[in-house]
Amino acid sequence: MKFDVVVGNPPYQEDSGTSARDDALYNYFYDLAEKIGDKYILISPARFLFNAGSTPKAWNKKMLNDEHIKVVYYEQDSSNNDFENSAKDELIKALSENSTGNAKSLANSYLSHLRRFRLFLASDGIAEPSAPKQEKTVYPAYTRKKKMDVDVPNPSIEQVEIYLTKWDGLENYHLQEDALNKLFFELCPKNTDIIDILLKASTLNDFYSTNIFSIYPVAKHICALDIDLRLKAGDVTLVGDIQYVTIGDTLKNFYSFASKYCSHHNPLDYPIYDSYVDEVLRYFRNRDNFSDFQDGDLKDYVKFKGILIDFRAFYGLNEYNLKQIDQYVWLLGKDYFPKNYGKKKRGDK
Repeated sequence: MKFDVVVGNPPYQEDSGTSARDDALYNYFYDLAEKIGDKYILISPARFLFNAGSTPKAWNKKMLNDEHIKVVYYEQDSSNNDFENSAKDELIKALSENSTGNAKSLANSYLSHLRRFRLFLASDGIAEPSAPKQEKTVYPAYTRKKKMDVDVPNPSIEQVEIYLTKWDGLENYHLQEDALNKLFFELCPKNTDIIDILLKASTLNDFYSTNIFSIYPVAKHICALDIDLRLKAGDVTLVGDIQYVTIGDTLKNFYSFASKYCSHHNPLDYPIYDSYVDEVLRYFRNRDNFSDFQDGDLKDYVKFKGILIDFRAFYGLNEYNLKQIDQYVWLLGKDYFPKNYGKKKRGDK
């Protein structure tokens, strides 16, 4: 029996522990995938494409001459932190061409299973680790637990994987994000038409409950800024330009909304600010001193992004992009610093 498709990220080499050069292993997985699957897609080193590395020269030649083999995605810089999103995009593209199902949902499902497997390998054999839960403690109605009394797990790769797996299981967020992606990336990608901007701003305001009661002045303000090139370039000062809007005679500050509007055009360069993220960053600053910042710096987007990057580096999480760090920190804040007994939504300030 053959599988329809084989997908994998096999071990690259054998750690001999005695020689200066380790022998390649991934070539055996290519051969096995060809035997057991009608199609396969594997993540591996690309040295064989240049007839280099420790794979056998005869095998390199066989692969290079095989007309059925196609390089779907090539990353020259192996330290690129955005590999998962790049791979996800290519997977969605391949599934769209070869599957009748919902390609985005299938890709999210595959990545979710991979994260669970990765988490299992890093654990003590617990196949289905659950996200950490707070101990339930009874307090008088008028008492609020002090932030430093909360025992938040130390940020680590295992913790990030737990929360990204949890994110993958939140169907309502996935459907909402899929709808926003379709709106921002397919239907209304530009910001030159006031109608397109109104659609995007109104949808964000509704989905995230950002409490903007007069959306037209906001859309008009965004349209006047001519932001498309700045969004593509990841210009962090753009959030500050969007956030201040004059409505009537009053200057309004829509900081959280501005970060979301930019993020949904360019999620890797614009992490989202909201109060849950704010709470978590201040907690770990006070506990571990991961960065030297004042509370007000989190309301300055340029500084906020720098603080989030410091957080990622301090706890050894550089393999994750800022969108993933943002998702992890937000869910962590939602678990450990709930507002209004958990009724707070992502859009609240």
